[in-house]
Amino acid sequence: MTTKAATKHTKRTTATKKHTKNTGTKETSKKSTTERKYSPSSQKSVAKEMHKFKEGTAKSGKAGTPVKSREQAIAIGLSKARAKGAKVPNKASKE
Repeated sequence: MTTKAATKHTKRTTATKKHTKNTGTKETSKKSTTERKYSPSSQKSVAKEMHKFKEGTAKSGKAGTPVKSREQAIAIGLSKARAKGAKVPNKASKE
């Protein structure tokens, strides 16, 4: 019976070792170099559009239909920023 108790104990110690944080060297991820970059002015235009969306006053298109989703509000804010000439990544291509 002592062998079963010993194996349970080793399983617990390995499980706790997995959850400890490594405070050694800091690793950099590849994602940070290929991440999209937005200018502060484009972020402001998106924030303004999101504020309008939350108030319920955001409109889209010539007909002025109300914006129904958060994604629509973000897209409208980014397109307004593009029209102003702010630094905004290109639209994602549909394949």
